[in-house]
Amino acid sequence: MKYETIMGLEVHVELATKSKLFCACSTEFGSDVNENVCPVCAGMPGTSPMVNRKAIELAITAGLLTNSEISPRITFDKKNYFYPDLPAGYQLTQLFAPICKNGWVEIETDAGKKKINLVQIHLEEDAGKLIHDDWMDTTLIDFNRASVPLIEIVTRPDFRSAEEVVAFLEKLRSLLSFADVSDCKMQEGSMRCDINLSVREKGSDKLGTRTEIKNMNSLKAIAAAISYESQRHIDALETGEEVLVQETRRWDDSIGATFSMRGKEDATDYRYCPDPDIMPVFIDDEWIDAVRSNLPETAQDKFIRLTQKLGLPEYDSEIITRSKNLSTIFDETLQYYNNPKEVANWIIVELLSIAKGDNKGEDDVRIDCQKFAKLIELVDGRTINRNVGKKILSLILEEGIDPVEYVEKNKLGMINDTSLISSTIQEVLSENPKALEEYKAGSKKVHGFFVGQIMRKLGGKANPQIINKLLTEALKEI
Repeated sequence: MKYETIMGLEVHVELATKSKLFCACSTEFGSDVNENVCPVCAGMPGTSPMVNRKAIELAITAGLLTNSEISPRITFDKKNYFYPDLPAGYQLTQLFAPICKNGWVEIETDAGKKKINLVQIHLEEDAGKLIHDDWMDTTLIDFNRASVPLIEIVTRPDFRSAEEVVAFLEKLRSLLSFADVSDCKMQEGSMRCDINLSVREKGSDKLGTRTEIKNMNSLKAIAAAISYESQRHIDALETGEEVLVQETRRWDDSIGATFSMRGKEDATDYRYCPDPDIMPVFIDDEWIDAVRSNLPETAQDKFIRLTQKLGLPEYDSEIITRSKNLSTIFDETLQYYNNPKEVANWIIVELLSIAKGDNKGEDDVRIDCQKFAKLIELVDGRTINRNVGKKILSLILEEGIDPVEYVEKNKLGMINDTSLISSTIQEVLSENPKALEEYKAGSKKVHGFFVGQIMRKLGGKANPQIINKLLTEALKEI
């Protein structure tokens, strides 16, 4: 505990626009290589960039959600550096007049609540993507991502632990995804972060030499990288070394270590200059108020609504509100069948279980909410039992069947005939004398075995409540 780690973040978030920041090319993820490229985003000389209005509005939204000041006048500037995935030889960004300044985001960890202060949020274009082909010993370039609109959220060095960094990124992802600013899919690169880290002795007011860990896109990897890099700095200080030069490092997840990429540039190295082809953009109060009036419900507001107005337990509400996709499924399903607790149960227990088995994340689940609601109503109304309902849910996801039509066609309606269930119980008990003796000897788990055998004989369609009631009565008489 002799040392403390000081960190600031630069979080890059791709904006959820259909077209790029300065041209009409599509931003669709997963397109064929170099499919979405034109002379403007390919950096051809003599082209005229046009600013995407939607991108500005999404940046304003991000500013409002992070308690930032929205600048009345913004400009775009050239950041000059020469990488192969930057076709123009410079990046269009904002240095002199960024769109948002002086914001803050409150996080909560085991240590309590803390305010993380922001320096600014600025708009910029993304670079292309390098594809390293080890087999051919060459590197190829996909320019589809070039000029996709980003916001870069720059924090002050307010972080003191990996837990705080992860809490901030989770809060940011929640705020921005619920407002449709971005899908924030870290695995697709639409949210990634650079970590600026240094270590100093506790009580010192002097910052150590910082290193930048570049392009992190996994919360687990971020926590591991912070732990490794902090210890690397501490080890250097303990042995009396000067902590390195200011540098940019990359994280190798396969071996759990950082490696030097290059010396860390300062602003002067980029030779910033205003872009003469893009006029200043003026943002008045009327425009800001229009954006504010269209702000959707935040995850926190929704949590309050689910717990206080709809009566859901905090556990259920927390799971539903940690994903914009699950939240949307919940709301849309509720429009067709107004039983919040049952809808939540089916999402949390059944839908997520199937998604996990298919190696899908919460944001990747897709279902027809009207059919989903019909299924929940069939089970809740005891038209079919829950086991049949689970099988039908899989068929809705795989084949898009209509649950009502499927139940009628396949005669899957729940069996409530007490005489049929009673006679089946007697059959099962007479066919399993050894299990019956175990029950008499005090083995209560045999009860579940009997239920399974009865359900099998009745094709899995019997009412489980009636089975349990009649079976308990039959066993008491033995």
